[in-house]
Amino acid sequence: MNFPFSLQIGRACDVVGFGTNAVDFLIEVPHYPEFNSKVELTDYTQAAGGEVATTMAGLCRLGLKTRYVGRFGDDPAGQIGWDSLAAEGVDLSLAERVSGARTQIAFIVIDVRNGERTVIWQRDAKLAYTHSNVPVAALNDTKVLHLTPHDVDACIRLAREARDKRVIVSIDIDRAFDGIEDLLSLVDVLIASSDLPATLTGISDHKNSLRKMHEQYGCPIVGITLGDAGSLVLGPDGFIETPAFEVPGGCKDTTGAGDSFRVGFLYGLMTGASIEESCRMANGVAALKCRAIGARTSLPTANELREFIH
Repeated sequence: MNFPFSLQIGRACDVVGFGTNAVDFLIEVPHYPEFNSKVELTDYTQAAGGEVATTMAGLCRLGLKTRYVGRFGDDPAGQIGWDSLAAEGVDLSLAERVSGARTQIAFIVIDVRNGERTVIWQRDAKLAYTHSNVPVAALNDTKVLHLTPHDVDACIRLAREARDKRVIVSIDIDRAFDGIEDLLSLVDVLIASSDLPATLTGISDHKNSLRKMHEQYGCPIVGITLGDAGSLVLGPDGFIETPAFEVPGGCKDTTGAGDSFRVGFLYGLMTGASIEESCRMANGVAALKCRAIGARTSLPTANELREFIH
C-alpha cells in the first residue's frame, strides 16, 4: 500500500521537528514502589530526551537531514540537550536558549523486570511558543513537519503554513486538548497512543475508532502504537496490522519507544517505502531502542535497522 501523497523534490531539509526537548533522569528500581513505601534503586542515568528532539536525532542517525525548532533553558540541562542534538547532526539554526528559563526535565521510574516506565515531568512556561512568534521560516525548504501539540496555537499556525507550502504534516499525540479539531484537520500522518482514539470518538474498538477519526478529521494516515502488540494503521486501502519485534536481549527501557516508532515510520515515508514496510521499520526502530536505558541510547543506524528487520 502506497502513501497517498508525495514529497516535494529539491528541498534541503527532510524533516523539521517542532515540540519538546528534555533531559531525563532515569531511575531503575527492582519493582515499582507501592504508595508510602521505600525502595532502593538499582541504578540511575541522566540522558537527553523529549519526543520531537528524540525523533529528529533518530532520523539523523538513519541518515536523513533534520532541523529542530524548540527552546532550551540557559541552565546546565539546556546545554546537555543542545549538545546532544548537535552531536547527532541536527540543524539547530532556529532553536533558542531562553534566558532565565529551566529546560524541561523528566524523572522516569523504570521497572527492571520488564522495562516499563512511569514519567514525571515539568515544562517551564517560558519555553512556550505562541501563534505570533513561532518561526514559520523553518518550513521554507523542508518536506515534512513533525510536531507535538504542547503549544497548540503555534502548532496550528505551523500546520496551516505547511499545508500552503505543500509540506506533509505528521503529529505525535497522546492526549486531547482545546483546539484539537482545528489542528488534526491539518494533519496528514496521525500516529496516536492506543487510548486516544477512544477518548476522542467514544468508540472502544480500535478499528472503528480509527475509521471515525479518519472521517472526522480527514487525516490520510491514522494509526496507533500498541506496545508489545505492535501497531495498527489505517491507510487508503484498509488496515495494516504489524506485530512488534522481540527486543534483542530483552526490554531494558520503554522510554522513547513511541518517539522511536515515529522515527522508523517517517524514515519509511522519506525513503519511498510502502506503508507496510514503514510500519515494519517503525516497530523495528522501537524494538532496537528498548535494548538500553534512555530514549536515544540505542537508536539504530540505517544498516542496523536494515539487518534487524530483514
